[in-house]
Amino acid sequence: MEIYVLRLGHRPKRDKRISTHVALTARAFGACGIYFDVNDEKLFESINDVCKRWGKNNGRCEFFIKTCNWRNMLKNFDGLKIHLTMYGMPLNEKLYEVKKHKKILVIVGAEKVPSEVYQLSDLNISIGNQPHSEVAALAIFLDRVLDEEEFKINFLDAKIQVKPTEKGKKLIKLQNSPQD
Repeated sequence: MEIYVLRLGHRPKRDKRISTHVALTARAFGACGIYFDVNDEKLFESINDVCKRWGKNNGRCEFFIKTCNWRNMLKNFDGLKIHLTMYGMPLNEKLYEVKKHKKILVIVGAEKVPSEVYQLSDLNISIGNQPHSEVAALAIFLDRVLDEEEFKINFLDAKIQVKPTEKGKKLIKLQNSPQD
């Protein structure tokens, strides 16, 4: 399954931290890439730097970050378009339908989402009907749709990796990684 994320309404001065977290979550939890409707070179550099060190090839696809015109993307995307919104249908009621698709675009907003997005989306899905973070919604969505496969991802081109420990922190440099 190929899953892409569309981040709508990113405001570079106001949303840089949360948008960075949306992109990091998309990458770590198995999405193939993320599109922004606004170009933010600093944010893009930051995400690309993470990809260089921690890997971008998850075995199914190589993660990317790009800008796009959101209207054109929603009109021309050749897969299932899902808008994550607290006003949508519960994910549990639509999960079977979602999993039948091979290619999915997940839309997450930053500011007020234009009503056109609700109409252009194939499904408006909620994780919960209370105000919550788009990062949380995206993480839960990817976890449920990919059946926890994101936790089994080994990025094939990673230079470093976490070695799980009960206490403390340990990173290992991978032998197959090129020297910096």
